[in-house]
Amino acid sequence: MQVRGDATSMPRELKLFTGNSNRQLAEEIAKELKLPVGQAVVSRFSDGEIRVQLEENVRGMDVFVLQSASDPVNTHIMELLIMIDALKRSSAQRINAVIPYYGYARQDRKDQPRVPITAKLVADLISTAGATRVLTIDLHAGQLQGFFNIPVDHLFASPVFLDYFRELSLKNPVVVSPDAGGVERARAFAKRLRASLAIIDKRREEPNQTKLMNIIGEVGKRDVIIIDDMIDTAGTITQGAAALRKKGAQRVVACSTHAVLSGPALERLNASELDEVVVTNTIPLNGKEKICPKLKVLSVAPLLAEAIKRIHEERSVSSLFV
Repeated sequence: MQVRGDATSMPRELKLFTGNSNRQLAEEIAKELKLPVGQAVVSRFSDGEIRVQLEENVRGMDVFVLQSASDPVNTHIMELLIMIDALKRSSAQRINAVIPYYGYARQDRKDQPRVPITAKLVADLISTAGATRVLTIDLHAGQLQGFFNIPVDHLFASPVFLDYFRELSLKNPVVVSPDAGGVERARAFAKRLRASLAIIDKRREEPNQTKLMNIIGEVGKRDVIIIDDMIDTAGTITQGAAALRKKGAQRVVACSTHAVLSGPALERLNASELDEVVVTNTIPLNGKEKICPKLKVLSVAPLLAEAIKRIHEERSVSSLFV
């Protein structure tokens, strides 16, 4: 796959590399693009230091390196930074960091005295390492794009979810935001699904702990879709499902792009009032769907592959969501 720039530039070949965070997703994207995954060794020295060696030429090429900042987060971020540095020192013309799940995104402001803004720190590290562009999906907050000093293409998983839910026989569906911060996301999704909107009014008492207040909107005798950008410990989603059941919801489904699923998440989901939990493969589940049969995993590989193709060919990415 090639694209020509100006009259004096050579054609740029597209190459896709990946670290160890989500190789299966990289292989699915490569299949969509009809390309092989680039050959690279990402291993460890005996003392735990990360070792990277590219095993093919990337000089003058348009390179995409895929890596989710998933567990173990710090290891995967370091793999990404070192791979970017290796590509820069191997004279790649463009280095596009494809980060389906951007870790540390929740640390995006000083909400207490003397705390860091780690989301900005990680953005600076990626830019400094040598990335020329970032491609990501459903950032925790849209304004995180401003933390980068390089272009950011921010994708939304909503088309993947919409295709799935449109095939279901939903009864008078209502899309529910689990908190005030997610209202914009829920409203946009409800509009495209032609559903009504409701909001869960909650108050966070401690990190990873929430206290639900009440439901704003009508959910009685309806099929409900709770939509959020991520499920971490699953406290918000499961408490929300219980509150919606008490208000008479007929069917309760959770929908989330990033299945972080840390700590007691799987146990909570199995014991919850949720009928189904629909997530994507931005983070590999590594068999968690077998532990929690309620999980339904959708692939974002076609979405990412199309975005990569459009970036490579200098075409619009935003038109994917019109």
